[in-house]
Order: sequence, then structure tokens, then C-alpha cells
Amino acid sequence: MPQIFHPRINGLTRILLVGGALALLAVACVAYFVDRSPYLTGQGAVPEQPVPFSHEHHVGGLGIDCRYCHTSVDRSTFAGLPDTYTCMSCHSQLWTNAQMLAPVRESLKQDRPLVWVRVHKLPDFVYFNHQAHVTRGIGCESCHGRVDRMPLMRQAKPMTMQWCLDCHRHPATALRPKDRITAMGYAPAGNGDALLHQYRIHTDRITECVICHR
Repeated sequence: MPQIFHPRINGLTRILLVGGALALLAVACVAYFVDRSPYLTGQGAVPEQPVPFSHEHHVGGLGIDCRYCHTSVDRSTFAGLPDTYTCMSCHSQLWTNAQMLAPVRESLKQDRPLVWVRVHKLPDFVYFNHQAHVTRGIGCESCHGRVDRMPLMRQAKPMTMQWCLDCHRHPATALRPKDRITAMGYAPAGNGDALLHQYRIHTDRITECVICHR
């Protein structure tokens, strides 16, 4: 039977197969890194807010506790965003004519709440409870970064599933005394295992799917 294809086709086929495999590998690698890139995770993003609130000034400079504005962080799933009255508890006396605070004064005048833009966004299929973390020794800084150094609030961490699991698998490294929850620049005292026992954290349970996906 006469040969249908030229012998060179064998070499060309090998080249195409190897090239196709390398192309698929390259696409998979690109997809892997893009999926974890700041472009998709939002890490480093600084959304525009109705008021350019500076955590660096209020937390780092004035030493205001996180819970003064985020009032429900230790007793609710949601940390809570400051209402106009919280802002005006100080700014009815300080910087009363500052142009950047005009939206706050207008909000009070119109009895209309400020609409803050969420910085840390989790998918709808993820359940996160601030109270569960704060009351078990996870500091604000662990997830939100050094807000005392942020002129404008940004997402400091990737907030990916892998990032969350790294902590859930080794929680002792992130634990701190409850009176240091809001402290910025906290240096672990090396007592994570003791705190793990004190807070009754069951490491065999907190990696179960149902903990975050309900």
C-alpha cells in the first residue's frame, strides 16, 4: 500500500504535540498567577470614598480605637461602618468648615447616611464572622494590615481561600491577648499554643468546608 503522508509529517506531528502541551502548560501557569494577582484579588486597591478618611491620622496619629467607629466588630458578623453622628461627635467641634468634610455636614443636614464603599469584598458564598475572629484573639491587623499607616484605606491582604486556610491551619501564629486585638504593630509573644488552648480553638474543625461555606 502506497504511503499516504510524507515522512516529514511524523516530525511535524511531534512538534505540534509537544508545542500544544507546552502551550497548555503556559496557559495554565498564566491562569494560576493571574487568578492570584492583585488585579483579581483586589489587593492594594484603594476605592474612592465619599470622604477621604485617613486611618493614618485617626488611628496612628490620634490613637482612636477601631471599635469607636466599627462598633459591632466584637459582637456581630459585620464590623459596622461609622454613621454621620459618629463623625460629628468630633467634627461638630473640630475642622467644622473643612471642605473635605462637607459631605459629612450635608449628610447630617439632609438626615441621609454616607454611602461608604466596601474595601474588603468577599464572595456571596463565603461566610465570615467578625465576632468569631475578634473574640478568639485575631487582631484587626491580621486581616486589614497596618491601617495606622494608611492615608487612604486599601485592601492589604489577598483575601483568597488559600490565604484564609493558611491561618486556619496554623492559627496559633496569629493569636494575641484580647486586650491587644486593636493594637497596631503587635509583636507575638510566642504564647500562641497557650492562647489556642485558652480560647478553646479546635484546629481539627476550623478547616471544615462548612465553617466558611454555609
